[in-house]
Amino acid sequence: MTSRPLPPYTEDVADRRANSVHTSMFVRMLVRAAVLRRGRAASALIAMVVAAAVATAMLNLYVDVQAKLRKEFRNYGANVVVVAKEGGTFPAGSLQTVETALAGRGLAVPFAYVVARTSDGQSVIVAGTDFARVRQLDRWWSVTAWPESSAASVASSRDQTQSNSEVAEESAAERRQNAAYGVSRGLDAQNDQAPDGRKTLATPALVGVRAAALVTPQGKPFDLSFEGRTLHLNSAGTLQTGAAEDSRIYVALADFEAWTGIHPSTIEIAASGPPEEISATIQQLTKTIPDADVRPVRQIMEGEARVLGKTRATLLMSAILIILTAALCVLATLIGWVFDRRRDFAIMKALGASEFLINGFFAAEAAALGVVGALLGFAVGVGVAAWIGRVNFNAAVVPRLGVLPPVLLGSVAVALLSAILPISLLRRVQPASILRGE
Repeated sequence: MTSRPLPPYTEDVADRRANSVHTSMFVRMLVRAAVLRRGRAASALIAMVVAAAVATAMLNLYVDVQAKLRKEFRNYGANVVVVAKEGGTFPAGSLQTVETALAGRGLAVPFAYVVARTSDGQSVIVAGTDFARVRQLDRWWSVTAWPESSAASVASSRDQTQSNSEVAEESAAERRQNAAYGVSRGLDAQNDQAPDGRKTLATPALVGVRAAALVTPQGKPFDLSFEGRTLHLNSAGTLQTGAAEDSRIYVALADFEAWTGIHPSTIEIAASGPPEEISATIQQLTKTIPDADVRPVRQIMEGEARVLGKTRATLLMSAILIILTAALCVLATLIGWVFDRRRDFAIMKALGASEFLINGFFAAEAAALGVVGALLGFAVGVGVAAWIGRVNFNAAVVPRLGVLPPVLLGSVAVALLSAILPISLLRRVQPASILRGE
């Protein structure tokens, strides 16, 4: 029996199909299933969009709020303190060593302390520090006015290549000259002027409110002495914290060292980063400065960890509850989808489709639903996170593209997990009974 040749028009159609770009039957079936059952596909897609949007918003808020909270906690002062052992002081260059260990992940502020005497013999604590750094470290301090740089501080910053000993000698000379005119010759506190008409150089100081009542109740210049050396001070502003700082007098570190000859004994550090990085920084500082006691400020670190932990738990629990609700909605939709398409799957089985092919087809439908829902939900979630940040935190929430991969993978995983039960129902479809209308 010989085969007949195909008609010319049939050969033309076959040639066109052979030379044209084919759309996979698998993809066409996916698109066709979504188009024919728009209602159920839309309800499942909306559930996935809601889940992805909530997850995106919560993750964006968590990452951004965590960064903002850490920044706010840095405004409450140091979370790591480095103290010289046995009441000693740090050698020159210790601050640079600490900053090298921090590698730009924090701020270090030196402090030096002595107990000085007022003109009537009362004791008061005087601290030398870097005012510019303190303003960044302790922004929570209530200060009426910060001192401006004194002559010794300006000289120190003007010539940074000059050695510390040379600066100290120059500053000490200025302080001795100032003391000679201001103390030995009789200082007129009203006009800060010596009897011979020469103006003295009063060192600006930041005075705690309790210390101010002791040394300068009327806000006039005053003198402090330490080991026979006198320093003439002027209150540039007052400080109130409700803590020990209220009983101290703060002067610039260059003036303090020139007056007392004592170097810093404490370095307060505001280290940034998660608790793991801060612990690693503490360990590195301990190795770098073995003669110092490095310890965390428990109140700050524990308070930060507690707040961040509660924030993380609240956001994640909210996201998990909403995602589970969306997953149940997707599950119900897919189960209804299976019952609506039993005849279609029965025909596929009758035509020879394997269980693996049918299960793969249904899983692909669910995965496609998860991908589309994740992309749409990500866009919606970024907008929701920005709105929440603006309304509740009065700050912009920066979109985090790093949130997209976990949201995408999570949406696909939720869709596939929701498809497990419907796929088990597909295995029970019997083509013969379904096609007979049973």
